[in-house]
Amino acid sequence: QVQLVESGGGLVQAGGSLRLSCAASGSIFSITVMAWYRQAPGKQRELVATVSSSGSTNYADSVKGRFTISRDNAKNTVYLQMNSLKPEDTGVYYCNADVDYQDYLKVYRSLEVWGQGTLVTVSS
Repeated sequence: QVQLVESGGGLVQAGGSLRLSCAASGSIFSITVMAWYRQAPGKQRELVATVSSSGSTNYADSVKGRFTISRDNAKNTVYLQMNSLKPEDTGVYYCNADVDYQDYLKVYRSLEVWGQGTLVTVSS
């Protein structure tokens, strides 16, 4: 199976910083787009940032200039550096990736994979 595991969440005061990591594991051939989403209590999940295999990035307007997404292809890992955090950044952050992998028959297939989420809490 292909899995994504997030880490780096926690409690931080407004104006502080956190760095989230998401490592993919399994029979992975390649990963195209990797992304971070977040979901606050009682709200819909929203896209935070994406990064392509070539390093091209996109950000939600609410985090532009404060967050930076990056990836290490050799480690199959994506990062989210979060600076100048605000209370409204609070939520569960989920890693997402489009993964090319080998199934049990050694056939290459593509699959969208989600991590379990890591909680980020920003206090005033």
